[in-house]
Amino acid sequence: MSNLYGWLKEWKRKEDMSSVFDLIIKVKPEHIDVLGHVNNVVYVQWMQDVASAHIETLGVGLDQYLEMKHAMVAVEHHVQYRKAAMLDDDVILRTWLYEINALYSFRQYAFFNAKDHSLLFTGNTKWACIEIASGRPKRMSPTFIQAYQPIDPEIDPFDLSLIKEI
Repeated sequence: MSNLYGWLKEWKRKEDMSSVFDLIIKVKPEHIDVLGHVNNVVYVQWMQDVASAHIETLGVGLDQYLEMKHAMVAVEHHVQYRKAAMLDDDVILRTWLYEINALYSFRQYAFFNAKDHSLLFTGNTKWACIEIASGRPKRMSPTFIQAYQPIDPEIDPFDLSLIKEI
């Protein structure tokens, strides 16, 4: 898994924020479109990448999905592009879970320019639990429910003061 996300680097937190997860990426030439900024579909890929990295740290990632024979799959995305990221920018990819029930988990994302902390992008995803062999919906196992807990309501996920600079 670390090879797949070799271009991602975890930020170090000042405090333990177990329900908020941050990664930093550097915008590369392959992320840039003909307009000179990060292509819109790249942000959706980053949503997948940071969510996958987050579940790995929660201990219920892709290997565990295969062992349990069920997985969480994206069924709905909502995105809002707020400001362009440019070549060589460092971007903070932040994600957190904000709701869970027997079939679905709901994840939010906020991506920030690491230099000036401006908000570049927000989004959310509805994830469904499925049985891998059939692709059919499945109730979440206690393992998923225990690992994928929503953010503590006392935590402001848009507060970047809780991480220290590179």
